[in-house]
Amino acid sequence: MDNNVDLTQQNEESYTIPSERLPWAGLIALAMAGFICILTETIPAGLLIPISEGLGVSESLAGQLVTAYALGSLIAAIPITTATQGWHRKPLLLLCITGFLVFNTITALSSSLTLTIIARFFAGVTAGVLWGMTAGYARLMAPESLKGRAMAVAMIGTPLALAFGVPVGTFLGSLVGWRTVFGIMSLLAALLILWIIWKLPDFPGQTSEKRMTLLKVFITPGVRPILFVVLAWILSHNILYTYIAPYLSEAGLAQRVDLVLLVFGITSLVGIWIIGVFIERILRTLVLISLAGFGLASLSLGIGISQPTIIYIAVALWGLTFGGAATLTQTAIADNAKKGADIAQSMLVTVWNLAIGGGSAIGAILMESFDVSTFPWVMFILILLGFLVAFRANVFGFPPKNNE
Repeated sequence: MDNNVDLTQQNEESYTIPSERLPWAGLIALAMAGFICILTETIPAGLLIPISEGLGVSESLAGQLVTAYALGSLIAAIPITTATQGWHRKPLLLLCITGFLVFNTITALSSSLTLTIIARFFAGVTAGVLWGMTAGYARLMAPESLKGRAMAVAMIGTPLALAFGVPVGTFLGSLVGWRTVFGIMSLLAALLILWIIWKLPDFPGQTSEKRMTLLKVFITPGVRPILFVVLAWILSHNILYTYIAPYLSEAGLAQRVDLVLLVFGITSLVGIWIIGVFIERILRTLVLISLAGFGLASLSLGIGISQPTIIYIAVALWGLTFGGAATLTQTAIADNAKKGADIAQSMLVTVWNLAIGGGSAIGAILMESFDVSTFPWVMFILILLGFLVAFRANVFGFPPKNNE
């Protein structure tokens, strides 16, 4: 959304967009919201074995905690984002963070698989709404020339969660139990609520006459190729990431899950920093390089499954080329959809979570029908399809900038 001035004038407590500087306090709040969201989503990957033991279920069934979360986001993102277009942004964000507080607390206390899955589903609903509004919120706070960079800062919670949250959570889970980890996430949500109330500016939602229909946004040139790339990319990623512990066990690294996740997360952080520096100038080039590098990492993980050194190098490349995926695709779809950016973001969130759920489901099928060594080869096929679509989307979707 680029109608910042109009929106601000509608608000009795108007927020003045600073000239050529980033609104760090607000962006940090959004980044922390993303951190909690991603940590809630992905922490079962690092704690899959203790969760399965604690709930008395198989590892593949425990993996469906990820599927339940993704299903919630998948179902909720488009209809709830559409229904809340007119809501003020700050109260809606506070409602989302309160949802994480409640549903992570239920997960921490529940001894029932059914109740845990229900809590995970509604945590996913909360996440779907959050991701549908985060990019637009960040763009509203930033001056025109820094909108892409503002989104990169707002999205930094994702690689931070992967770099430090998941491995630290995995380590803590081995010391104090996985339930305590979910309890800590509830505490983080409570602290973030206070920070949002104190520091985050508010903006009104879109007026009814400025809202675009779902169909109009979907047929906007460039939107559909971006959605396909997201589907291929995130599906490929989650086939392995959800079941990283069983894969590493096959590779002889069963005791190094936290270290491997740390390598992945740190390189993801480096990746998003690179994206933040160059995204305003060479978005198309960054997308193609990221997809190609991800494909190379997939091949390496397939070829070097019995070589720990190769696995560490491949995981580093995997993280480096995946860290900026959210920022790249969200920026691209916002640029293409323009006034329909929030609805387009909700579509992206829906496809993203369809891919997360699909990745965990496909991974479970591959693990039960074949073995984990098949994961990297399926990943490579998917990412190759995504690369081809991105490469062809050179007019709409991922067009070159003036200096590309």
